[in-house]
Amino acid sequence: MNWSLKKAMREMALPFLAFLLLLLLLPICNVDATQANNVFNVRDFGAVADGESDSSQALLGAWEKACTQEGRPRVYVPKGVYMVKPLVFKGPCKGHVVVVQIKGVLKAPKELSLFNDEQWIKFEQIDGLLLTGGGMFDGQGAAAWPQNKCPQKKDCKTLPISIKFGHVTNATIRSLTSLNSKFFHMIIFKCSNINLHHIQIKAPENSPNTDGIHIGGSTRVAIRNSNIATGDDCVSVGPGNRNISISKVFCGPGHGISVGSLGKYAGEEDVSGLRVRNCTLTGTTNGVRIKTWQSSPRSSASNFMFEDILMRDVRNPIIIDQKYCPYESCDATFPSMVKLSNIKFRNIRGISTSKVAVELLCSKAVPCQNVELRDINLKYIEHSVPALASCSNVVGGVSSGLVVPPPCI
Repeated sequence: MNWSLKKAMREMALPFLAFLLLLLLLPICNVDATQANNVFNVRDFGAVADGESDSSQALLGAWEKACTQEGRPRVYVPKGVYMVKPLVFKGPCKGHVVVVQIKGVLKAPKELSLFNDEQWIKFEQIDGLLLTGGGMFDGQGAAAWPQNKCPQKKDCKTLPISIKFGHVTNATIRSLTSLNSKFFHMIIFKCSNINLHHIQIKAPENSPNTDGIHIGGSTRVAIRNSNIATGDDCVSVGPGNRNISISKVFCGPGHGISVGSLGKYAGEEDVSGLRVRNCTLTGTTNGVRIKTWQSSPRSSASNFMFEDILMRDVRNPIIIDQKYCPYESCDATFPSMVKLSNIKFRNIRGISTSKVAVELLCSKAVPCQNVELRDINLKYIEHSVPALASCSNVVGGVSSGLVVPPPCI
């Protein structure tokens, strides 16, 4: 083959090779384009990160667009401060997971007149949600706290919850901060398969009813690797819950990790299956607690495990209170009818700031059954005075291992 023919063939091959390379790159380009089309930046919908302009409709517009997309669409909130009025992010959505990535700060209005519902931000009827990004929900609750009359009045008007998840399934909430909610920080209601981790919740010790995470009527909820400092329960497990897991939670200040209160309303569903483990409570008014109302309708709570828990200067490290009464006057006509059974406290240690470190105050109408104390080592803060345990109406209780204070069951 002569030189000129070889040259011609090379010149013909170069465009052909370029064409093949283009064909190979097209799928990658299409994937990138698809991914780009599935990201909805709230600034493109009119959000302004000045902390004053109302960005509510921009966030809602980005959500509604993402909700119509298949695959894994993403709502993106860049860094900055965004004023946001009450919103509902509602499904069902087409994608298998909708991602809400918050890098900035969402700030709630201070004015209570702008709230018509019980919450500031709600995620509702969604199957497949990832809420993440390292950002913050700022509830701006300080101005509203003086208007909260619930600590004194039973039939009070509650303030807005910061974030509510209602009828949500298969969700992960991670790497976010909730600051100074007006009322509860987060509520998980009628949800299933919810995972929360690396959550920061912050409110002053004197902020009323600023529970960290409240769970109601839900199944398979896991909370782990989180820091919660509030003016009320760090985590509260209400009626109707099953298979709840709380682990590696640092709680304090606050009222501890609680089951209840239970028995306040007629028709409450039973609670079953709770495991609290490897947690640290610091300076809280309670440690691990079960609380039920007197004169309550009949229900049950069973199969609880509290284990590997460190108490640092906690007032009531282990407490069952079936005469729970947070108001000045409560209905004490009849004993609690909430039946507690199969409750295990294992490897709980540390310092109690109250002399009675273990208090099991059960109902005389339906005594607690099968309560276990194993490897308990709780000492009174005044080391020269021994800590005490107090029990009433406990049936079938057992203790094993080293138990300090000496067991009362």
